[in-house]
Amino acid sequence: MAAMKPSLNVQILVAAVSGVLLGCWLGGLPADGALRAGGLLACDIVGGVFVDLLKMVLVPLVFLSIAAGVANLSAHEHMHRIWRVTLAFFLFTTALSVAEGLLVSNWFRPGAGLDVSLFRDAMGHYQGQQLSLGEFGDKFIHSLFMNPVKAMAQGDVLATVIFALFVGVALVASGERAAGLLRLMNEAWGLVMLIVGWIMRLAPFGIAALLAKLAASQDAALLVSLGKFVAVVLGSVLFHGFVVLPGILYVLTGVTPAAFLRGGREALITAFATSSSSATLPVTLGCTQHQFKVDPGIAGFVVPLGATVNMDGTALYEAAAALFVANLVGVELNLAQQLVVFFTAMLAAIGAPGIPSAGMVTMVMVLQAVGLPAEAIAILLPIDRFLDAFRTMVNVEGDMIGSLVVQRVVRSASAKT
Repeated sequence: MAAMKPSLNVQILVAAVSGVLLGCWLGGLPADGALRAGGLLACDIVGGVFVDLLKMVLVPLVFLSIAAGVANLSAHEHMHRIWRVTLAFFLFTTALSVAEGLLVSNWFRPGAGLDVSLFRDAMGHYQGQQLSLGEFGDKFIHSLFMNPVKAMAQGDVLATVIFALFVGVALVASGERAAGLLRLMNEAWGLVMLIVGWIMRLAPFGIAALLAKLAASQDAALLVSLGKFVAVVLGSVLFHGFVVLPGILYVLTGVTPAAFLRGGREALITAFATSSSSATLPVTLGCTQHQFKVDPGIAGFVVPLGATVNMDGTALYEAAAALFVANLVGVELNLAQQLVVFFTAMLAAIGAPGIPSAGMVTMVMVLQAVGLPAEAIAILLPIDRFLDAFRTMVNVEGDMIGSLVVQRVVRSASAKT
């Protein structure tokens, strides 16, 4: 009798552990050795192809899932309720994460006592694009409404989401006249999900390669030198991801943290390996619909929207980083200034589509809001990739939990009416 093949969940878990071990081994080889260079090149190719395949299906998946999902809702009041609950959940959890970042940073004061002159060279060589809050807001609003063909060609997820919402609502308003088009879109969405299933067969190899490259390329000495800040950010992000968000899920839906981790493991590991909520989106949607049985209409709306605007881990990180820089340069931020950081970090976490190096630009905005030196971002650049893996995992977790919460609240409200 043939041996039973391990499930994809198990394969991905084994691949993740193997990738980290391989990366640690490669990292211990001589920096100029051919074996290390060849191993990193192979990891770069395999991991890059996996991420490129996910990005290949990203835009059609986002457009079809949202447009068809909205159109498949039975009534307009459903859409209104989903909108309200989704936005309320995203705003609440983002605000909570920023508050956690500020509280922990005030308690442990990372950066205090470090000599900023240690980082003078890095700060001197950093050139960042700087935007005021008004300029950022203007660019962000204009990026929401743009030529949909251009948005899709550039992989601009948020603009694609906005256009898909309009198309979905138009399909609902058209009724029977658009029934044929809706059937076609549903069938196309099914085809895209089939392709996603094929891509996921390569996930163990892609994830192992990405994690091997991540583990091999980290500078352990630098992580130690900034150890207190790294510990504060990781501790806060993991507390939010493994205590706060699962706690909210359990209270509102009854789904246990263990059950959630089992069902969402593929998406969480993929998010950790790719450090991209958008690239992970096909996997997140698959877990949400197949593992958690969330209605496609709700998942197709909440998850793609969350991948672009719901960034709990990023918001927490940017708030903590602002206080870290303030401690480093010897500036004491008062309550009013920390409130500015609070609201600016929430806005910055939404992101800035169409702006190169958007993450660094939004971080600059948070620092500038309270008069901190933007050049200090250079201190964080070498450790950013390492921390980004964890905060992206929490970002994706928030999207899946959001879809479960929205479904439960909407169904409960519908049952009462």
